[in-house]
Amino acid sequence: MKKLSFIAAVLLVLSACSAQTYYVNSVPANQEPSKPSKEKFDHFFISGIGQEAENNAAEVCGGADKVIKVTSQMSFLNGFVGFLSSGLYTPRVSKIYCKD
Repeated sequence: MKKLSFIAAVLLVLSACSAQTYYVNSVPANQEPSKPSKEKFDHFFISGIGQEAENNAAEVCGGADKVIKVTSQMSFLNGFVGFLSSGLYTPRVSKIYCKD
């Protein structure tokens, strides 16, 4: 039982969610939208080695001056799917936030 608890604790410490946020144009915090203008799943294989996903935020928002931020995130669920597939399939979520 101790061995199983130790393995579970190690896996919990080694598992992590990650998010990268790129601020393009600043706006006051009270004007920042809470919901993304576009949310997209990016599909990667073999842990995403040598792969990239492109999202044209200026096209989504109708101009580069209307883009607030772009995020790329690996949630717990995405990490769990990657774990179940032994890293063969590792999805991420991209979100684009625009000015209203």
